[in-house]
Amino acid sequence: MSILIDNITIIPVTGPNSLIEKGYILIDGNLIKDIGKGKAPEGAYDKVIDGTNKVALPGFVNTHTHAAMTLLRGYADDMPLMEWLETKIWPLEAKLTAEDIYWGSMLAIVEMIKSGTTAFADMYFFMDEVARAVSESGIRGILSRGMIGVGPENERALDESAVLYTRWHNQADGRIKCMLGPHAPYTCPPEYLKRVINLAGELGIGIHIHLAETRGEFEDIQKQYGKTPVQLMQDTGLFTQPTLAAHCVHLTSEDIDILAANNVGVAHNPESNMKLASGIAPVPEMLQKGIPVALGTDGASSNNNLDMLQEMRTCALLHKVNTMNPTVLPAYQALEMATINGAKALGLDNELGQLKAGLKADMIIMNLDQPHMIPRYDILANIVYSGQASDVDTVIIDGKIIMENRGIKVFNEEEVLEQAEKTARRLIM
Repeated sequence: MSILIDNITIIPVTGPNSLIEKGYILIDGNLIKDIGKGKAPEGAYDKVIDGTNKVALPGFVNTHTHAAMTLLRGYADDMPLMEWLETKIWPLEAKLTAEDIYWGSMLAIVEMIKSGTTAFADMYFFMDEVARAVSESGIRGILSRGMIGVGPENERALDESAVLYTRWHNQADGRIKCMLGPHAPYTCPPEYLKRVINLAGELGIGIHIHLAETRGEFEDIQKQYGKTPVQLMQDTGLFTQPTLAAHCVHLTSEDIDILAANNVGVAHNPESNMKLASGIAPVPEMLQKGIPVALGTDGASSNNNLDMLQEMRTCALLHKVNTMNPTVLPAYQALEMATINGAKALGLDNELGQLKAGLKADMIIMNLDQPHMIPRYDILANIVYSGQASDVDTVIIDGKIIMENRGIKVFNEEEVLEQAEKTARRLIM
């Protein structure tokens, strides 16, 4: 299918001064064929989208979430992390069935699409059902089966991870990728992690792990091993494989150097870290060292939404006030974190994260004809500091129109909302 998006403002995220006013984008199949300023080349197109008063930009890449935890949204709020996990989240998760995971994941996908996310990295269980949801919905998913190395299911988790890879990696026209998902250093001891590392090497895939999320984790790992969590992962050999490290809140300067030297991708989750009082990650310092720091929402039970526009704004504001420097993390850098940095952290920057010829046609169109978008002195700043999920008008993933005029075209949104609500009610009976 060929698509022409005409007369549109474009933020390709290829540089802070790369904005194109009154430009065009040509899509051929699942790729961007051409992008430019002025009048589009003459031709016959299957679909023409009028971009008047709209802006196109790369779809957001949510680099850390637990999609099906939408079913736990609002169930356990205002609690410390470990108490939240041990007394509320883990007991309720024990009740979840495969069908529950499917509907919870579909609910997350509705929310993500309607707020401009085109790709997400997920770690959970019953991952066949998450993969099915990704395949049916048209979104892009990088999926890992969560693995607890100290529990009775540690062997099963390794086996299921290998099966997930065999069954789903590069499926759905390449929209599904797989990673391995050891939960964290405090639930996966070094000997178990070494088995995970070996499996990742055999399969040729990366590793997605929670790392240095809380002060308690940092102190407990130091007490047990005499090393920081990052140093322990370095010595265990984790970083010999492509690694996506979620959170990275409690780091030493040596830890930051280790992450940079090993090209570890970091998923920064500011709203989850704020809500659980985990702390503030040293994002400006990591960015200065060249670490691809991206954005994630974490699960909807600790955020409580999957809105990357909101996450982007929170990120920029949080680090300004934390450093008492209003120039830290400007709007364009926050947008990079939500797009191209996400692609880099996932090892997919040769495919997505920017709008340029040859990359996958993953993009969103936002409606600028909104009171909070006027005046338009700086469209980029408007998006980062004023943009709302409801401004996302059209979502294109892999060259396919998934949402248009805020209506999802690929599946029945109303059915998803109804089934998710039924599932949630059953869980708490």
